[in-house]
Amino acid sequence: MAETKLKDLSSLRPSLKKLINAPFASPATTPAPPQIRNLYQRLSREAKSRKYGERPWITIAAATTFTLNSPSSLSHLHSTSSSLTPHPTLPSLTPPLTPLLLAELIREVGLKCISFNGIPRTINCLNAFRSDLEVNPWSSSLSSVPSRTVTTSNINNTISRGNALWKSIYTPHHGKLTQKLALAHPDLPGYILQGHYAMLLADPPRHVEGGVPKQARLGRCLTSLVAIACLRAQRGVGPQVLSHVYGLRKAVEQGLHREEFEDEEEREGMERLAGDEGCEWILESVDKVARAIGGGGFAGWEREVDQDQEDGVEDDTRLDGEVSEVGNVAKEMEEELQGGTGSGSGRVRGRESKL
Repeated sequence: MAETKLKDLSSLRPSLKKLINAPFASPATTPAPPQIRNLYQRLSREAKSRKYGERPWITIAAATTFTLNSPSSLSHLHSTSSSLTPHPTLPSLTPPLTPLLLAELIREVGLKCISFNGIPRTINCLNAFRSDLEVNPWSSSLSSVPSRTVTTSNINNTISRGNALWKSIYTPHHGKLTQKLALAHPDLPGYILQGHYAMLLADPPRHVEGGVPKQARLGRCLTSLVAIACLRAQRGVGPQVLSHVYGLRKAVEQGLHREEFEDEEEREGMERLAGDEGCEWILESVDKVARAIGGGGFAGWEREVDQDQEDGVEDDTRLDGEVSEVGNVAKEMEEELQGGTGSGSGRVRGRESKL
């Protein structure tokens, strides 16, 4: 009797297959819209005119596209950004992003999207993106050696990097937030810090064998852009968006952009992005890409939403009538920054005045 049941489980009846692939469940990836190349080109022009730099806009566009589960749009992003003429004011000391480096950058963005979107969308998009790249002769040079493998010899350093990243984003509230997460579930802070911040979001040491080239590494600043773009495109997680907007500002306050970007123009571009106008541009850029691609699932975007209609609706509701603890931490960060604490707060506002 038991063997018969096992045999029955080896196949699915047609009605079950049909239900799994029901159109209302959006079982497939999201196709690229016809206008997506033009939109990516527009974002590139805006980023150049505002002097935000090349890697930031590509990171924002890629993270949004991963979130909307549109691998075919990723291929358009790569080909569009590869064909753009370098801006005459880009620093000569910065190595140009070749098609190979652009592909590495987009793949690295997709990997870090796991911490915000989950594993399936990254698998879907990275597999399809890698397949689309096969037509290029340089595809055989894509990185193939892992750089995040944990061993007994590097486990302590790996955890330390994760804790340092967590502190960098949420300081001085990192300890309080960890305690609140533990109240939600005792394993939650350990999994977040060790499984995501340590293993994934914090870049591995540069001396480690394998991994992507230096120009394709995200670092602290671009990782914050990944977080903002993913969470904004998801919808429904406003407190987390707010928290990572302040996380981006913390990175500039701490001077990390000066360690991660070699040229002064790139550093100043990141300072502009961390200002109010820069952060507004980040969110608006995510919204434009999300509206263009649309797609179902948790993102729930409809293609070409009427912006005027959407702007006329005020959303003053709160989930369960409360603000999450992450939202409280973000508000405390806001009060701290408005109070002018830290030597970097003036740097953000000062750079913004040049816009």
